[in-house]
Amino acid sequence: MEIYETDSEIAKRKSWLLSLIVIVLVGLGVLIVLQVVALAIAPFLFDITMAEILGLMTGDYSPENGRMAMFFIQGIGSGIGFWVAAYVIMRFIDKANLHWDIQLSRFNAMGAGLVILIALGGMLFNGLLVYWNSQLVLPEFLSGVETWMKEMEEQMLDLTMFLTDFQSIPELLMGILVIGVLAGIGEEMFFRGLIQPKMHLYTGNGHAGVWLTAFIFSAIHLQFYGFLPRLFLGGMFGYLYYYSGSLTYPILAHILNNTITIVMVYASKQGMIDFDMESTDTVSYPAAIIGLLVLMAGIFYFKKINKPNGELEQGL
Repeated sequence: MEIYETDSEIAKRKSWLLSLIVIVLVGLGVLIVLQVVALAIAPFLFDITMAEILGLMTGDYSPENGRMAMFFIQGIGSGIGFWVAAYVIMRFIDKANLHWDIQLSRFNAMGAGLVILIALGGMLFNGLLVYWNSQLVLPEFLSGVETWMKEMEEQMLDLTMFLTDFQSIPELLMGILVIGVLAGIGEEMFFRGLIQPKMHLYTGNGHAGVWLTAFIFSAIHLQFYGFLPRLFLGGMFGYLYYYSGSLTYPILAHILNNTITIVMVYASKQGMIDFDMESTDTVSYPAAIIGLLVLMAGIFYFKKINKPNGELEQGL
């Protein structure tokens, strides 16, 4: 079970609406402040003008140091931003204790090995969900919404392709740091560490807590044609925390999922493997089935080895 021990009045079940409002306001506030700070610093670090940075955000990817500048802004404003937002809410508003001594003691080599298998199986199965989600067609009366969704998706895909078009090893390493490590730690601290135990408390059901958090996690990325695969990933990360009581496992899985994808993109551009992140036209059903079997077996044994962990009761 998740660890989130607090006696703060705002964190109690009866104050759920106020608590969620505070999370939204503080979260947005922290993300905006750090984004502004990163925007102010980036021109001095990367010899780029503010106009060029704003151009990057609207699709002009011509500046020479644009990719590194965008990584810096994304790393500070998003990856570190989610971690800081979670810390501020936990430490100063909820006055919560995550008992990191207990969480770290629950991390072991066998659990880490299973997480690696689970992450790899999840990636294989997720290919099928990516394909299904890409086939989404809305009713005719929602054609305007569908057009807007596709335009948003194309803009996000263009930005993603720009960020992952690594031209050097330093850019690759920066991509791994920002998209893999910082995003993995920051998003897991915020969504699994903060939101999930609250949703568990508010609903009185651990599974509902996992999937409500996964829904929020997917929706906040604003990539509608990637909603289903990201919902699945959020659920997978959520159960790793729910079954183990240690955030170290979903953090590891998140970092692995993002980093492996980045390395595959780079290897494909170097001609080492055949991998096209843009393609959603085909899917390998055998690979998806194998991935699902590996995922299910991994989750089963992961739950089994973590069952007797003497969980702390939530003190929300």
